[in-house]
Amino acid sequence: MQDKVVLITGGAKRVGAEIARQLHGLGARVMIHYRSSAAEAEGLAAELNRTRPGSAALVQADLHDVERLPALVAATLERFGRLDVLVNNASSFYPTAVGEIREQDWHDLLGTNLKAPLFLSQAAADALRHSHGCIVNIADIHAERPMKSYVVYSIAKAGLVALTKSLAHELGPQVRVNAVAPGPILWPEEDPTFDDQERRRIVAHTLLKREGSPQDIARAVTFLVKDAPYVTGVFLPVDGGRSASL
Repeated sequence: MQDKVVLITGGAKRVGAEIARQLHGLGARVMIHYRSSAAEAEGLAAELNRTRPGSAALVQADLHDVERLPALVAATLERFGRLDVLVNNASSFYPTAVGEIREQDWHDLLGTNLKAPLFLSQAAADALRHSHGCIVNIADIHAERPMKSYVVYSIAKAGLVALTKSLAHELGPQVRVNAVAPGPILWPEEDPTFDDQERRRIVAHTLLKREGSPQDIARAVTFLVKDAPYVTGVFLPVDGGRSASL
């Protein structure tokens, strides 16, 4: 990964930040996208640049603004001169039970989880072809087994898995495209659905009987980026075996 360049959406905190740290630790230069988490993004960039000056930069954008997405790629190329890896990590997540679904929910959840990865991947395609790079999409195990009351989110992540396989067809052989599907890694912020009892129930359904960590997702992304040159079009669950027991 020495001097490879990675663009990560939603990279300021949580899983995105850990992916940035791990790839950066292997020598990559990182462009960290954020929407509203400016303080976290600036802190992460400062942390990485203390290790290797000039190796991390920031770009701000609302991913719903499709016209803005090519500018993320352009900013990365202008700053670092190339693009080797795109990680579509940014995601919206909240319940949408039948009877309560609004058109706004559809546009928000499909926009962040599916439309933005499509149009950002399209904008990055030429640069990734040039570098023989790759795309990693952060999906969800509920793309294949929908979660009750999360109708629109589950649809969006299912679409992201289909997009992963479609892009693997469209961009091969120069560009590999894969997806990582987290299970119980970090609990959603400010979502009362996941109280202590529900968290224990979910963990009990994993075969390993424990939560995972952001590092587990970052390691899976690193494997697909760095150590899997003959892997494309793959949906990789990282869930402690939960999807095998649902």
